[in-house]
Amino acid sequence: MIHTLTVLTLDLATAIGLYWIAAGIGLFAAPERMRAMVEDLDRSPGLVYAIGLGVFAIGTAILIPHHVLYDPLSVIVTVLAAVVALEGLVLIAAPGLLIGLARPFLAHARLWAIVSLVLGVLMLLAGLTGRADALP
Repeated sequence: MIHTLTVLTLDLATAIGLYWIAAGIGLFAAPERMRAMVEDLDRSPGLVYAIGLGVFAIGTAILIPHHVLYDPLSVIVTVLAAVVALEGLVLIAAPGLLIGLARPFLAHARLWAIVSLVLGVLMLLAGLTGRADALP
């Protein structure tokens, strides 16, 4: 059983796990969708900016109440939130950088779908079966 300091860490791990599972299922079922999304982003600067703004807002909204670094799960959740916020800023400031980084992954979309599913299940289980203890 995972032990963490706050219930928020467990709730966020559950939400992240559900997101990764949904993304993995969608990507596994339709791997060509990833290529279409990257091409859409490449053609639409307004869409990239709007997505960057949303991604930054989500990462920041998680970081504001959860900047906890007391145990492995809380570190994972906090680092993921920081990476999401940074990704949003990069999408706004230098979208070509992230779009370029995404292109090599397109050839192996199903592999990344499986990785997403496995990590999602692990995060979901950590969130659902973990325990929040006020004192470690």
